[in-house]
Amino acid sequence: MRHCWFLCLAATSLCAQTGEQVLLVVNREDAGSRQVADYYRPRRSVPAKNVCVLSTPPREEISWPVYEEQIEKPIGECLAQARLTEKILYIALTMGIPLKVDGAGGGLLAEHASVDSELALLYGKLHGATFARAGGVANPFFMKTREPFGHPRFPIYLVARLAAFSVPEVQAMIDRSLAARNRGKFVLDLSGSGDKEGENWLRATAMLLPAGRVVLDETANVLYNEQDVVGYAAWGSNDPNRRERNLGFKWLPGAVATEYVSTNARTLERPAEDWTFRGWAEKENFFQGSSQSLTADYIHQGATAATGNTYEPFLGACARPNYFLPAYFSGRNLAESYYLSIAWLSWQGVLLGDPLCSLRRP
Repeated sequence: MRHCWFLCLAATSLCAQTGEQVLLVVNREDAGSRQVADYYRPRRSVPAKNVCVLSTPPREEISWPVYEEQIEKPIGECLAQARLTEKILYIALTMGIPLKVDGAGGGLLAEHASVDSELALLYGKLHGATFARAGGVANPFFMKTREPFGHPRFPIYLVARLAAFSVPEVQAMIDRSLAARNRGKFVLDLSGSGDKEGENWLRATAMLLPAGRVVLDETANVLYNEQDVVGYAAWGSNDPNRRERNLGFKWLPGAVATEYVSTNARTLERPAEDWTFRGWAEKENFFQGSSQSLTADYIHQGATAATGNTYEPFLGACARPNYFLPAYFSGRNLAESYYLSIAWLSWQGVLLGDPLCSLRRP
């Protein structure tokens, strides 16, 4: 079978990770952060010593000095003091933790990044590694589909964010994560910009999943109102034919959404219900500086997890569905599936969801 190599991985090297491997990060300055942590911790049996409490203003965008002194340094101290540096594999940030770090430059040498992607490098930094601030850093776990994730083989932490437009939405996301099962279909919509590389990744995704569980659309039509969806990959607002924010999907527990969009994780603020993306020409319709779609909309609409980017990542640094979705289907947890699919760290990526969420083996 065409997806058998993922099943071989599942049979030989996958093991269920638990809250023992999660560092839960809370911002005492934000009530929502505390509420999310209090909801998540008992449901995933995260030990009290694995809870790291920060004190930082709950702004979405921060400077590098604030990131280093109020986020990275205290998290490193939490890990060292509790002797968790090696044991922790996943860092779960709660809503209310700053989202992105502003910086100089642009293009491939930009110094701005998501907090989440920068924190992935903390394991290496705690072991003496140094990294240039400008540009991305190669992800050592990228495409390592046949290997289990662990230290020191892979000197990074896998960072996810328990966040959405509101606390109740995060709580519902956590509940759906716990109810996840390996059923439903993977919807792949190629009706985007015509970029051959991105569309070929979507075609490859279809080849790596069971044919009976794939909906692959190569027409100019946008897929709406699909039922029993457990995985979705498309072009989001970069699809010239898409104008509706809400796809009208019936999402199953554990469902993940990923799209090729530059700034869909630019904010976790909720726009007005009647807002939608209308292209770059209508600047009066921008929300938080952009006309592009929003990662958190998928959580709002019922998905369990979604990927995004805080600033321009360029296509090659977006999550690649041909690694993300087959790994997730095979039984890998959400965090490992996502980090298998991204080429760069210290860059723009954000994963909204419970890092331990898993569909389990097929």
